[in-house]
Amino acid sequence: MGSKRRGKGRSWLSVLGPGLVTGAADDDPSGIGTYSQVGAQFGYQMAWTMPFAFPLLAAIQQICAMVGAVTGRGVAQNLRHHYPRWLLRTVVVLLLTANMINLGADLGAMGAVMALVLPGPVLFYTVGFALVSIALEVMVSYNRYAGILKWATLSLFAYVGVLLVAKVDWSLAIKGTFLPSFTFNHDQSMALVAVFGTTISPYLFFWQAGQEIEEQHRRHVKPLHVSPRKAGPELRRIRADTLIGMGFSHLVALAIIIATAATLHQSGQTEVGSAAQAAEALRPIAGDAAFALFAMGVIGTGLLAVPILAGSGAYAVSETFGWVEGLNRKPGEARAFYSVIAIATLGGTAINFVDIDPMRALYWAAVVNGMLAPPLMAVLMLMATNPRVMGELTISRRLKLIGWASTAVMAAVVALFLLV
Repeated sequence: MGSKRRGKGRSWLSVLGPGLVTGAADDDPSGIGTYSQVGAQFGYQMAWTMPFAFPLLAAIQQICAMVGAVTGRGVAQNLRHHYPRWLLRTVVVLLLTANMINLGADLGAMGAVMALVLPGPVLFYTVGFALVSIALEVMVSYNRYAGILKWATLSLFAYVGVLLVAKVDWSLAIKGTFLPSFTFNHDQSMALVAVFGTTISPYLFFWQAGQEIEEQHRRHVKPLHVSPRKAGPELRRIRADTLIGMGFSHLVALAIIIATAATLHQSGQTEVGSAAQAAEALRPIAGDAAFALFAMGVIGTGLLAVPILAGSGAYAVSETFGWVEGLNRKPGEARAFYSVIAIATLGGTAINFVDIDPMRALYWAAVVNGMLAPPLMAVLMLMATNPRVMGELTISRRLKLIGWASTAVMAAVVALFLLV
């Protein structure tokens, strides 16, 4: 009986991988800052954005995972094979620009939070986190590294813990979550743009597709298009992994919005400049336990998100130039791939040494991500529905409908951004 239970546990754990890690990385320190600002500024009023965004992100990430698993190629490599080179180069340049700004903001937030927990120079901690992230990606074997990333997702439960020590008005929280309320004014429009720009991010597209290919290499299996009739179990695994990962991500984001609504908004503090500021602001209102949990979550999810931001850029650049790629490769086998990881991480770190307003930097990262997401999502949809790319395994009608709906919503959000 016990062995059966252990077997079930192992099978469930084996289902969780790229989708879980990708979903958790979506709640990076800059995302935490965005969700905290939404909760502090509007209370429970915009909590509905999380259940609304969940099926949209889950669909587009499942499509990315399928493109990688079916073709055996990442997003950039498929772009190189099936679309004009100028499109590929434009996408990769915009992706790298947004990723480096995001990396700088995330590393800076981690350094600032660490300085709150253990007083010391913020820049020292920022550089330290950057070097640790590079070392893990370059020096640790893929099997062990994938396990580290999977366990790192547990740090996000810290935000569920914050709910336990915050005095939440659950009737208002439930109403704000399930009854959409929106006013077309500048503040709420910008908040909506910020939430969707943070939630549906292009770097997640490249990472999850790349990780599905890494998993095939790890298990020594061929791309699914080679044996389409045997692909059913693998496609079901991808679907379950993605739904669980994106569901986990959105529950954590919802917890952050509700927690900051119950604490910061209720106390009249409606402006939050960063995840570190949100953590510090919680201490006098919700106590040391809430502060410690929030701070631990920022550092934990940062250690998860920073390598994924750098890694997604490395996949994109390597696929563009046909370089040997993959975290399953040794440094000597994929020097260019690992060099991009190091350069992107250190480039993001360097932003913290320049006199640039971090929130302004994040604003422009959101602009770049927002502009890049809709056309890239449209190209992904065209790939996923094209038999020349996917063979017999083009996406289902249901997934096609939700995927195009997700693309249309993101395009509308960008239009709203340009108009407000």
